[in-house]
Amino acid sequence: MIHEQSTFGRLAVTATRLAPVSDQSVDRILSAVRDHLGAEIAFVSRYVDGGMKQLTHVNSDLDLPMGPGFADPREDSYCWHIAEGRLPELIQDVADYPFTQTMAITNFLPVGCHLNTPLRLSDGTLYGSFCCLSRKPDRSMTERDLGVLRAFAALAVEQIEKSLEGDGRRDLLEIAVDGILAQEGIAIYHQPIVSLTDGRQVGAECLARFPDASQRGPDMWFNEAAEIGRGVELELLAVRKAMASAAHAAPGTYVSVNVSPDSVMSGLLEPMLAGYTRHNLVIELTEHQMVADFAALRDALARLAPHARIAIDDVGAGYAGLRHLVDLRPDLLKLDMGLTRHVHADPARRALAGAMVQFAEDIGCSLVAEGIENEDERRALADLGVTYGQGYLFGRPFPAAKGS
Repeated sequence: MIHEQSTFGRLAVTATRLAPVSDQSVDRILSAVRDHLGAEIAFVSRYVDGGMKQLTHVNSDLDLPMGPGFADPREDSYCWHIAEGRLPELIQDVADYPFTQTMAITNFLPVGCHLNTPLRLSDGTLYGSFCCLSRKPDRSMTERDLGVLRAFAALAVEQIEKSLEGDGRRDLLEIAVDGILAQEGIAIYHQPIVSLTDGRQVGAECLARFPDASQRGPDMWFNEAAEIGRGVELELLAVRKAMASAAHAAPGTYVSVNVSPDSVMSGLLEPMLAGYTRHNLVIELTEHQMVADFAALRDALARLAPHARIAIDDVGAGYAGLRHLVDLRPDLLKLDMGLTRHVHADPARRALAGAMVQFAEDIGCSLVAEGIENEDERRALADLGVTYGQGYLFGRPFPAAKGS
């Protein structure tokens, strides 16, 4: 925390600037109540450790000396003394209450008219306060206006509780991801990739598995890690574990490792691959994340190309159009299982798969069909010219050797 001595007019306090709370819905509520009541300033505050009151949201047209994140001792505030019952929630003129004259903020701002209601969470916990005030007295303010303030405060509490739930969720996700990273708690499973013509295994996809696999799949783990800004970190652990598992791959086969565009463009993947000497690695770019700059992604992939072949996963279900697929210059395209499932019985799927075969030939790459579950699907895809396949027909994922 940063402590700074702030002096404005007659007020001199040691203020602690804590992280402000960002919630635009509360900002809109403050703007509406200030306009409705004709007040100059509206704010939400919360009580934090150390006996402090912190401003989380401030709405005013004035050039104020404090904004969101500003904190001062709660005993110096109207908010705290109103919550404690020493001052009323509606003050038309602070001169009516001798106690207010003992408080530095009264003359510092100055405070003339003051409406304030404590904010309590649904469990009764005192969170902070919801306040409107003006620098001049206003005897037109009534209990009805206070009722309006309370109604807007109730809306603000709903939004604050949602935000607190999000903070709690983030804390839990941080703990979970930290635990996986500290223990390197990702196991690698291999799923065979075979030739559709002779059944020969040509590779294996490395699939990450987590300790609670029966409750949460790997996609949820990676999505939640990305939600808290730890997605790349978790992916790189999976990549490192997958690269180690390649030592146990069948001779003459490759291993493919899933990575997101964020990981590719992070600049952290290239040094990991630079030390890899087996020359049987495929970087499989997942297609479920939106990409703002395909040129940057293409350049990042080009830097990885000396160390690994490039595949694009889930073609037909992701973000990239055919032009972008050309620009990314892949060695392999993986046909999404949504196109391969029941392909033998669906003319539209056969037409799309056939078009992708021609497209792959035209750009000089091979096509891998995912999700093949029966012989009819295998035969139909082979007849269309699809080179390789992956799915339960050829083998379910199995644990790589211990130590991977």
